[in-house]
Amino acid sequence: MIGVFDSGIGGLTVVKAIRRLLGNPEIIYFGDSARVPYGPKSKDLITKYAIQSTVFLSTKNVELIVVACNTVSAICLDKLKSMFSIPIIGVIDPGVRRALDYTHGRIGVIGTTGTIRSGAYQRAIRGLSATVRIRVKACPLFVPLAEEGFTDNQAVYLIAEHYLASLTEFGMDTLILGCTHYPLLSGIIQKVVGRDVKLVDSAASVAEEVRSLMNGRRKQGDVRIYLSDIPPGFSRAGSMFLGESINNLRKVAVEDYA
Repeated sequence: MIGVFDSGIGGLTVVKAIRRLLGNPEIIYFGDSARVPYGPKSKDLITKYAIQSTVFLSTKNVELIVVACNTVSAICLDKLKSMFSIPIIGVIDPGVRRALDYTHGRIGVIGTTGTIRSGAYQRAIRGLSATVRIRVKACPLFVPLAEEGFTDNQAVYLIAEHYLASLTEFGMDTLILGCTHYPLLSGIIQKVVGRDVKLVDSAASVAEEVRSLMNGRRKQGDVRIYLSDIPPGFSRAGSMFLGESINNLRKVAVEDYA
């Protein structure tokens, strides 16, 4: 089985991509909905939460854990890898590698304020290429728009146009969607940046890495979703992110896992 965790709902786009590519493998998902968002919190607290989430998933006998949270991937992925024997992958490096495969020299990155401020994407790109030019932009309103289902109207187009203006002026040829919410807005984003700009969905890149690491070992089944809190409307919004109906949510006291 595959374990996936995120600070909330966005990681379900990663689950969707994995299931689409691998033929609906059984996945256990944990969303820390009681403590979202992670971005404004301290590094120590985010690390504590990430360890608890990883311990919880490890009790479910998963063979692989995907950290579907850009904040955790940026701040403490290496620590998690050093603490646990289960293979663990994040969402940043797979997207960066894919972007470098596509680019002709100019990469744009969009993400939440916390992710962009962390500099994680810039460091990952620079670690693999010293010549590629990079421009980044925080797009904080994209998250609530995606969660409300506002993904294709004139108001969203104008917001996207405002956010992405500096990137189109930069002349990027590749754009990394550095948040798991952003694939829901990919249609609008593509309209704004134009067809010549290649969008890199980190969820799809992660799914390809999962397929490689699992090497054919996968159990077909459903998605089991655990949450630290079950907010009203999660099933509706989660179904939109996952692309499947969600009927059975389970609440877990993740703080008990350490």
